[in-house]
Amino acid sequence: MDALARRLGLRTQPTIFFTSAGLMVLLLAALLIFPDQLGSAFGAGREWVVTNLGWYFIFGVTAWLVTLLVVAFGPYGQITLGDPDDRPDYSFLSWFAMLFAGGIGTVLMFWGVAEPISHLSDPPLGADPYTPAAAQDAMDVALYHLSLHTWAIFALPGLAFAYFIHRYHLPVRVSSVFYPLIGERIYGPLGRGIDVLAILGTLFGVAVSIGLGTQQIGAGLGALFGWENSTTLQVVVIAVLTTVATGSIVAGLDRGIKLLSNLNIAMAVGLMLFVFLAGGMTLFLTRELFETLGSYLTSLPRLALWQDALADETGDGWGWQAGWTVFYWAWTVSWAPFMGIFLARISKGRTIREFVLGVLLAPSAFTLVWFVTFGWSAMSLDGMDGTQGPISAAVADSVPLAMFELFESYPLTTVLQGLGVVIVALFFATSADSSSLVVDMLCTGDGEAGPVRQRLFWGLSQGALAALLLVLAGDAGLTALQEVITVVGLPMFTLMFLAGIGLVVALRKERLRYVTQVVGLPPEAAEAGQEALDRGEILTEGSQAQAEPRSRA
Repeated sequence: MDALARRLGLRTQPTIFFTSAGLMVLLLAALLIFPDQLGSAFGAGREWVVTNLGWYFIFGVTAWLVTLLVVAFGPYGQITLGDPDDRPDYSFLSWFAMLFAGGIGTVLMFWGVAEPISHLSDPPLGADPYTPAAAQDAMDVALYHLSLHTWAIFALPGLAFAYFIHRYHLPVRVSSVFYPLIGERIYGPLGRGIDVLAILGTLFGVAVSIGLGTQQIGAGLGALFGWENSTTLQVVVIAVLTTVATGSIVAGLDRGIKLLSNLNIAMAVGLMLFVFLAGGMTLFLTRELFETLGSYLTSLPRLALWQDALADETGDGWGWQAGWTVFYWAWTVSWAPFMGIFLARISKGRTIREFVLGVLLAPSAFTLVWFVTFGWSAMSLDGMDGTQGPISAAVADSVPLAMFELFESYPLTTVLQGLGVVIVALFFATSADSSSLVVDMLCTGDGEAGPVRQRLFWGLSQGALAALLLVLAGDAGLTALQEVITVVGLPMFTLMFLAGIGLVVALRKERLRYVTQVVGLPPEAAEAGQEALDRGEILTEGSQAQAEPRSRA
């Protein structure tokens, strides 16, 4: 494999790269050859997972959130993610823009209207549909799904990666966070297997997000031009935007992704401010901003431990939460290796406390403002008088159409719908290129992007997988995507759970003087970093310069 990698001009860990690439090709071929059989298998697998292990997802994410807060506010919070004199590479604004745009920007665009309206129509907590009580519950549940808990799923693995990569100087791979648990076996078959699993799970998770974003772009194009939001149109959108994303992939992190992220956030904030100010509900939304925050915080303990235990058994196998909370956590955790490595890459030099509070609170605050602006505007326009309104009817017919139906009630409707399509497309590109860059880092192991051909391979593979998932989904659409990601999310969730345990074990080995003074490294970190250097798993500047000519040979 080493000889083949050199012949192809790659700079990578050959076992990880070729195994991941080979399994990816096999999966793509299987999706093409056996679409019906695989669809049935994913459906059966999803029913088993949510019936037997839905509690595991829900309890686990709450445990992650509590662990992060304990670590951040305890004595370990002042540990620098790196050497003591390291300083952050990015300003807070650029750091936030990159982590947010690479994270759930597409998700907020898709669900900002659709989720509150869906819960208004089908209240999960027992309120009557289309009433003020149902609207308040809808907002509480939407924030539970997409604020602190979602970012805890990103933050815990991200903190573990940043700690072991920057403080222990281990390779930029998921297996590195298992060093306290399996030691030097992270360099053997077990470690390689962990990395391959993480790469495949990441590709599936991002592909599902691309599929959802593409459905929304298709709905927006239908609203603008009257086109049918067909699978063919969605595949064409994926092809076009994957091609566009390759430009950012080639440009890399500091130019391509940073530029796209900043542009994307600026446009999204502009759209949000227009909706907040131009809908004639500014005073109502301002009041709801504070009221919704209080309602979310007071309902959070109940929602965080809610298991829907008294729900009647349904076709989904586990009540209402099967199609919502369990799906969200399984989907989000499939992003955890990608977002975790990405967060670690852009967070060197920050303290553990800065990292946790920044990753948890800043995006959650933005999510609150976003949902208040779009969710409450939609529910107010739809009406809360006990009967279905026009936006609820549109969402019942097509979930991706939700935001574009909201824009029908605002001035400059066509401009808003066009801007919405562009923002979703840019979020698509940002997620695609940042995930391709991270997957490539997982293969190289040294935190730097490999040759362009490596990054392009992963970017194109990701687009192909997303297109085939949409073809496999067919008319089932969102349901089929939920089935795929729930099954894929189970092993990924367990992997990240173990990563969190590894982090706690390593933190407990930090001696008190290192914690209070934050000088030097614990002996275990120095030993692990030297092992990585000796094995050639990470490159110093000098050794990297010597290696580059061989990689181009």
